[in-house]
Amino acid sequence: MRLRALLDTDALGLRLLGGEDELDRTVRGVMTTDLRDPSRYLTGGELVLTGLAWRHDASDTEPFVRILASAGVAALAAGEAELGDIPDDIVEACARHRLPLFAVNERVAFATITEHVVRQVSGERAGDLAAVVDRHRRLMTSGPAGGGPDVVLDLLGSDLDLRAWVLSPAGRPIAGSSAAGPALSTEGCARLAGEHLAAARTGRRGPHRVLVDGVTYSLFPIRSSGRASASASAGTAASRDVRETILSDWLLAVEADAGDWPEERLDLLQGVTQLIAVERDRRDAARTVRRRLAQEVLELVQTGAAPAEIAARLRVAAPVLLPGLGAAPHWQVVVARVEWDGGEIEGGPVAQSLLEEILVDPLSAGPEPSDRIAVAHTGDEAIALVPLPAVSSEHDGSETGLLADSLLESVRAPLSAGLDGDGRLTLGVSASVHSAEGLRGALEEARHARRVAAARPGRVCAAGHQELASHVLLLPFVPDDVRRAFTARLLDPLRDYDRRHRAELIPTLEAFLDCDGSWTRCAARLHLHVNTLRYRVGRIEQLTSRDLSRLEDKLDFFLALRMS
Repeated sequence: MRLRALLDTDALGLRLLGGEDELDRTVRGVMTTDLRDPSRYLTGGELVLTGLAWRHDASDTEPFVRILASAGVAALAAGEAELGDIPDDIVEACARHRLPLFAVNERVAFATITEHVVRQVSGERAGDLAAVVDRHRRLMTSGPAGGGPDVVLDLLGSDLDLRAWVLSPAGRPIAGSSAAGPALSTEGCARLAGEHLAAARTGRRGPHRVLVDGVTYSLFPIRSSGRASASASAGTAASRDVRETILSDWLLAVEADAGDWPEERLDLLQGVTQLIAVERDRRDAARTVRRRLAQEVLELVQTGAAPAEIAARLRVAAPVLLPGLGAAPHWQVVVARVEWDGGEIEGGPVAQSLLEEILVDPLSAGPEPSDRIAVAHTGDEAIALVPLPAVSSEHDGSETGLLADSLLESVRAPLSAGLDGDGRLTLGVSASVHSAEGLRGALEEARHARRVAAARPGRVCAAGHQELASHVLLLPFVPDDVRRAFTARLLDPLRDYDRRHRAELIPTLEAFLDCDGSWTRCAARLHLHVNTLRYRVGRIEQLTSRDLSRLEDKLDFFLALRMS
C-alpha cells in the first residue's frame, strides 16, 4: 500500500507534518518502537510508530531520525498522547532526511493503525502472489517446471514474508525458500515430519499447527495429484485409506501460525501445494525408467537367469544410475517391507517410495541423489538395487556401502509416528557385491536380514548382513514359549530377589558377563569393592544353582539376558 492511502483513511487519525512529495512510497509493514536505536529490527519499508519515549531532549532527535532514514523506512508516525504537539526538532530532522512524518491523534491506538496496515499489506501481497502463482501454474501444466518448488517457495518469501520448506515423509528437505534466516536443522525437519504424520494418522485436516523449539509452524499436506486423479477415475477417491499414501506424500512446512489467516491466504497456500504436487508427479514419472531397470534385473536374478544375461542388464543400468562413471560399480541390495494390521492394504508401493527417500543421504537437499537409486516392488515388499562406485584394489569392499542402522537413524522417529498403532517397516541390507553372480546371494542375504529385523520389537527396524554370522540371527526364531520358559527359569529368581532386597543382581550379572568374567574390571565398572562383587555373584549362583566359572552357564545366562 502507499503512504497516501493512510491519509485517506479518517479512522486512523493521521495528520501529515512533512514529506508531502514522498507520499507515493510503498509501505511493506509496520513497527512500534520507543528504542533510541531500533536499527536491528528494521528491514526497510516500515511505517514506524513511536510514542516519543526515546526523546529526553532535542539532541536525541537527529540520531533517531538518521537511523530510520538509513534503514529505508517508509515514514515515521509520532503519537501526540505523551507530548501533545510534535516538537519542532522532530519535524525539522525528518525534513532534512526526507522522511515523511505523521502525527497520530491521541484518541487513536497504535494497535488500530497496525491492524489496518497489516490487513491491507497482506491482502495486496496475497493478490500479487496469487497472480504470480497462477502464471507459474500455467507454466508447469504446459511445459517444464522452470525451477520446481524452489521458485514457488521463493515467491512466498519475497511476496508474503513466509519461510517455507518442502519435506519428505522421512523429514528430508526437498526444497526451501531462500529467505534470510537460519536453516532448518536435520532434527527439526524430522520433528516436523513426525508431527505431520502423527496428525494425519488421527484424521485431522490440514494445516496442522505445531510448536518446535519455540517456533510455530503450519504443516500442509502435499498429495500426489496423479494418484488422486487415478483413484477418482476409478470411483474410489472418497474411500481411499490414508495408509496407502501417508508415508509417500510430501508436506509443506510454513514458519507461521495459519490459525489466524483469512480464507484467501489459506486458499493461496492450498494452491501452492497443488503446484508442488504436480512437480512431485513429474519426478515420480522420471523414476519410471530406473524402476523398470530394477524390475528387469531382479526378475532375471530371481528366475535363475545366466550370469552373463544379468551382467548385460547391469551394463545397461549402470550409465542410467551412475552417469559418467567409468568403472563398473559394486551393488548392494536393500529389501523393505511395510505391513499393516489386517493385511488388506498392499504395502509394496509405500515401501518403494520410502526406500527412494531413505536411501538418499538425509543431509542432502533436492531430488538429485535419488536419481541413482532403482527400486522395484512386488506385494508388500520393495527391493532396491543400489549402485556403489567401484572400490580401489586395496579394499575388499566388505566395509563399503550402506549400513542398516545408519539408514534408519534419522528417519526412525517420523516414520514411527506414521506407522503408529497398526503398521511396521522392516528393512534388510546385503553386503556389497561386484558381479552378476553375487546378486542372487545378495538378494537372499537382504531378505534374511529383513526377517531378523522383523523379529525385533518396534515400528521401524533394520538388520544388516553383518548380523547373519552371529548368534543374533538365531535368537529371533526361537519360539516365544521356549524363550519365556528359558529366561524365566534362569532370571525370575534373580528378579524376585532384586524386587524384595534391591540387591541389583541382574545389573551385576550383565556387567560381569560384559567384562568377560573379570572381577577387577567388573568391580571398577560398578564402583564396588571386589569382595562385594564376589558376594553378589555367589548369591546369583546360589539362587540359580549355576556356576559362573563354567563357560556353559555363562552362555546360558548371556542368551537368557539377550532374549528377555
